[in-house]
Parts: sequence; C-alpha cells; structure tokens
Amino acid sequence: MNPEQYVQDKAAASGSSFYYAFLFLPKPRRAAITAFYAFCREVDDVVDEVSDPGVAATKLAWWRTEVAQAFAGTPRHPVMQALMPHAAAYGIEARQLHEVIDGCQMDLDQTRYLDFPGLARYCHLVAGVVGEVAARIFGQTDPQTTAYAHKLGLALQLTNILRDVGEDALRGRIYLPVNELQQFDVKAHEILNRIHSDRFVALMKFQAQRAHAAYDEALGMLPLADRRAQKPGLMMASIYRTLLREIERDDFQVLNQRVSLTPVRKLWLAWKVQALGRI
Repeated sequence: MNPEQYVQDKAAASGSSFYYAFLFLPKPRRAAITAFYAFCREVDDVVDEVSDPGVAATKLAWWRTEVAQAFAGTPRHPVMQALMPHAAAYGIEARQLHEVIDGCQMDLDQTRYLDFPGLARYCHLVAGVVGEVAARIFGQTDPQTTAYAHKLGLALQLTNILRDVGEDALRGRIYLPVNELQQFDVKAHEILNRIHSDRFVALMKFQAQRAHAAYDEALGMLPLADRRAQKPGLMMASIYRTLLREIERDDFQVLNQRVSLTPVRKLWLAWKVQALGRI
C-alpha cells in the first residue's frame, strides 16, 4: 500500500462527514486534504484508542518528532509521506500540525474544563487550526477567510461535543464547562452515569444555542470572494448543523445513544451546497 492509498483508506474508514465534502474537490486539493485529515485522525486515535496515558504521551511525542523530520525532508510515516508533497503548495506549516498535536495532548492532561474560554482554547487547537489548514487547501484568497475558518471550526467542534457527551462520559471526560454545569445544577456524576434529566436538557439547550451562534457568525464572516472555493467547509456546516438540529429534535438523548445522519443524507446535503449553493 502506497502513502496515497493509506491516507485514502484512513479517511474513508473513519466514516466522518468530512469525507463527503472532499468528494467534490479537484484531485490535487482532494489529495492534500485527505492526507491532512488522515494526519488528524492518526494523532486523535492515539488519545482515543491507547488506554495507557503514558504510552499515549510517548506516541504523541513520536508524532512531534515525525512532523519535525518531515518538514526537514525525511518523512517516515505514510501519512507524512502523503502530506509533505502538498505542504508548500497550500501553505501547510509545521506549527499547525504541532498545534493539532497540542490539542490531543490536552485530552491526556485534563478531563474537565472550568469555563468556556478554557474549552474554546481546546477547540481552537483541535478544530480551529484544522479549519485554517483546510481553508488554505480549499483555495483561500482573502485573509479574512482564516477568521471564518476558525469560527466554523469552533461551531463544528461544539456540535461534536454535544453529540459525544455519552461516549466521552464512558472515557471519564466531560467537555461541558464546569461553571455551566453548576449554573444548570447538573452534577458531574450524573453525566458520567449518563442520567438524563430536565436540568441536563436545559444545559444542552444552552450549549446548542452557543453552537448555532457560532455557525451564524462564521457564515457572516466568509468573504464573498472565497465563497465558491470554500464550499467544502460550507458542506460541513450544512451536515453538522443538520446533525445539531437532529440532536435538538431528539430532546438531547445523547447520553445513551449516538445521534447520526445516514451516508445518503450527508451526501445529499453536500450535493445541495455544491450544486445549488444552499446550506
């Protein structure tokens, strides 16, 4: 298996909504974003799949070394071998890859966030920086598009957090800010034991409103000149915001099940943005 096949398989196997947005890109851009997405999956899997925190930390340290070596001209991992030919063309920097690793490191170092600014810092590293790199690959021409990409990354990550509350609880993680749990009188042990309540629903409605506001702000920040080039990001906004509305319609039953969209629905939402420009 060559590096290009490796990253393609990694991206497709994840089942992520991102895959559907990539389908409409020209081949060189699709190859670049697929390799970058595979990198993000590799480092994220270290945290999610390695049970020993010490082993996970060692693996993340290995990835830091690999990024440095790749940008020095000697990539060893197939993901970096697939990504590096695109780095110069799309302005991909070692700093950005290190920040993604920093975000994964936060998952090893803490399982709670005291307030939203702390959570926003985490979202910046694991999603905002990803949006920044993706926007360049998609064909950014206006500097303001970077701010849009960061805000959209926040909206997507907040949606992820709401969808995954139950799954994260099984890993002992709660991403909902501690001071907001207190505000709605939701105890940490209730989430860890996946106890649904009216107080939990009120807390989640508050979180969903924040996510919707982030989507609205992001869409308002996208320069008209880059709207066509940034269609893959708009596809993601459409798919994830539809998911958020499904979670709301399901009364935030996310503690004991995973709310998701079918592949056909994701493809339909992506096609609507591609063909009709509708979100």
